[in-house]
Amino acid sequence: MHLFKKFSIYILLTLMFFAFSNSLKAQTNRRTLEYIKKYKDIAIRSMEKYKIPASITLAQGILESGSGEGRLARKANNHFGIKCHNGWQGKTFYMDDDYKHECFRKYKNPEASFADHSDFLTSGSRYAFLFKYPITDYKKWAYGLKRAGYATNPKYPELLISLIERYKLYRYDKTVKKHWWQIVNKSKIKYVEPDTDQFVVAGKNVVGRNYYLNNDRKVVIIRSGDTFKTLSSDFEISLPRLLKYNDVNKDFILHPGDLIYLQKKARKAERPYYYHVVKEGETLWQIAQLYGIQLKVLKKRNNLPTVYQPEAESHLKLR
Repeated sequence: MHLFKKFSIYILLTLMFFAFSNSLKAQTNRRTLEYIKKYKDIAIRSMEKYKIPASITLAQGILESGSGEGRLARKANNHFGIKCHNGWQGKTFYMDDDYKHECFRKYKNPEASFADHSDFLTSGSRYAFLFKYPITDYKKWAYGLKRAGYATNPKYPELLISLIERYKLYRYDKTVKKHWWQIVNKSKIKYVEPDTDQFVVAGKNVVGRNYYLNNDRKVVIIRSGDTFKTLSSDFEISLPRLLKYNDVNKDFILHPGDLIYLQKKARKAERPYYYHVVKEGETLWQIAQLYGIQLKVLKKRNNLPTVYQPEAESHLKLR
């Protein structure tokens, strides 16, 4: 009887252990599914822009952040385990990893972490070889990340592949959407851009200098010797407001031909300016000024990161 009682207790404990284990697995599975649902669109947009497979981005996020529940993700919004490295000037968070008290990047929100992950993989030569692989070959990408030294865990590729196949993340690698300019029949939209020589004179300031209209906003064309301080005085606009209207700080250097607005810029270009073809060396700021639209809105409309240099011949949506 005593032996039977011990055996019964053993069976009960075993059943309780399996029940707890299954409950924990179900909870982990639920958190992971919620994580995928929350961040898959960001991963897909990153894939469309940077050519990093969405499955890889999601699998790395799940693994490195514990589906968003890990300490680094909760305390620092760091979903990819990216350490500070040389040159990082953002906020930091310290915790033990391979070594004691290591420095990790800290972000304002998870979305900033996803953006920095894309920038991290594309900004240097270390991971350049990965982009020779097909965007649908997640296995090559997984092993390539390990070869490039992204993680020290020898099982890192297998862990990523397991997550991708368990949650069928590879399906998101097949949803690359064509950019709007590839869909639009451009024969129906004649490409044009503003010509400063054709700007309409809107009036003169107190010293007789012309200002113009572009996108229904007052603008002045910079001449040699102009500074924000002299413009502020000549057009009777406070310096802070003038800088804010033009998305620059007080250290910004003006060049002849620059367009400087005397009032808040618009949120979209006027018709018929639907898109812009980037020229070699052209900056986002110059493009925003050319069409009289707010720089932050131009970035948001094109899903661009905070710091971005557009490639020549790329297309930017203006409306």
